[in-house]
Amino acid sequence: MAAGGADKFSVLLPTYNERENLPLVVWLLARTFRESGNNFEIIIIDDGSPDGTQEIAEQLEKIYGSDKIVMREIISVLFSSGTAYIHGMKHATGNFIVIMDADLSHHVSLYFRKQKEGNFDIVSGTRYKGNGGVYGWDLKRKLISRGANFITQVLLRPGASDLTGSFRLYRKEVLQKLMEKCVSKGYVFQMEMIVRARQLGYTIGEVPISFVDRVYGESKLGGNEIVSFLKGLLTLFATT
Repeated sequence: MAAGGADKFSVLLPTYNERENLPLVVWLLARTFRESGNNFEIIIIDDGSPDGTQEIAEQLEKIYGSDKIVMREIISVLFSSGTAYIHGMKHATGNFIVIMDADLSHHVSLYFRKQKEGNFDIVSGTRYKGNGGVYGWDLKRKLISRGANFITQVLLRPGASDLTGSFRLYRKEVLQKLMEKCVSKGYVFQMEMIVRARQLGYTIGEVPISFVDRVYGESKLGGNEIVSFLKGLLTLFATT
């Protein structure tokens, strides 16, 4: 926590081949934090990107300062959101953790306000509540996402409307506890985090978001991720 008891936000940003997106997403985040008056750091966790993402991150560190941009490399055949967050949290100095992708699909501005309103342990973006929505997806991706959420709601009754989104705000100690409990990788990881949070009695607030498809690059969602999701769902159903 920052001096004087003020909140500090650590953004964990996993990257792989994001050289086009990274400068813009960092600029947007830095602007949002400064306009809101919140202290922050952005921890970039790169999975050995061959496209020069690390070089871009190093340049950003020089521009914004090493107290605001922290570059950490992780190379693993088992790289996933979960392993990236575990690695990134070792370097996080904030009392709140923001997890997100570097694909410019999200915006962080409403999360701080929502957390303060309800003193929530977790604030999660939702595409399926209020004025939330999805733009730029083809019918296949919409069906996959809607179907995943529907099946999960029926089987697990998690009490949250969007379980597969990758943009959330956590109290640091809550995220640490959930990391200890979660065993899933890949697409199902985000879903398990919410299910385990409900089990442990943590409070969850939701912010409707407009999800816009990637500006640069391609989505990493593929057939293997879908199979992993179904396996993970069955595992959660059997153990919760």
